[in-house]
Amino acid sequence: MAVVKSGSAEIYYEVHGEGPPIAFSHGAGGNTLVWYNQVPYFAKDHTVVTFDHRGWGRSICAPEDKHAKFFADDLKAVLDDAGIERTALVCQSMGGWTGMHFTLDNPGRVSCLVLSGTTGGISTPKVIEARAARSRSRTSDLDRAIPWNEPHLALAADAFERDPSMAFLYRMLSGVNPPIGDTGTGDMGISPSRLNGYDIPTLMISGGGDRIFPPAILEDVSKVIPGAQLHSIPLAGHSPYFETPDEFNRVVGEFVNKHGM
Repeated sequence: MAVVKSGSAEIYYEVHGEGPPIAFSHGAGGNTLVWYNQVPYFAKDHTVVTFDHRGWGRSICAPEDKHAKFFADDLKAVLDDAGIERTALVCQSMGGWTGMHFTLDNPGRVSCLVLSGTTGGISTPKVIEARAARSRSRTSDLDRAIPWNEPHLALAADAFERDPSMAFLYRMLSGVNPPIGDTGTGDMGISPSRLNGYDIPTLMISGGGDRIFPPAILEDVSKVIPGAQLHSIPLAGHSPYFETPDEFNRVVGEFVNKHGM
């Protein structure tokens, strides 16, 4: 457990295990705690890094500095402080903005990239259309009071029917965070043209019941990332790492072991 300064923020992070590094970047409903199914699994053979984005979990920043434009630099500060020069990156939802921006800015420091339930900020016409439709049609449930047995938007709609303990645990872990507000990801779009010459091995993971980035959106994005692979997990919603950890860990492990050295 450690804290590193990044600009005006204090970023909390943890390092577990030994071996080829793998860093996990959580989504807007998460923090270091949500990777409880991944840390023990990967720390047997890897140096595992988890961190709280600024303003999430135990990372502290001024309210005006809680913005995605700082995320990539925060990740760099964590890796530098931990003495990790090159790593595999596994990113969930909002954390995909962190991972993709960091990768584009520091390609030599990323052995491979996993984007789970996220576009990574890549703005295809379908992504832009879907974002606009979503903002018109609903208010995010990330900030409103929700009955204990209503599945979080980050889970499949039938999460409480299939696994009530898992669904309730997600809501409790998410509740550790301060109110989310605007993450700033809407200001951080990446044009597909920035991917010209991109050669980082990339795996996209899509949940069949994802209510935030449906499979068709992630399939569309996968087509503009050179060489990207796409793996679908039909039973999962937006958070395959949490909802279907056995398959998630297996798929990510095979990919990282192939590319993450």
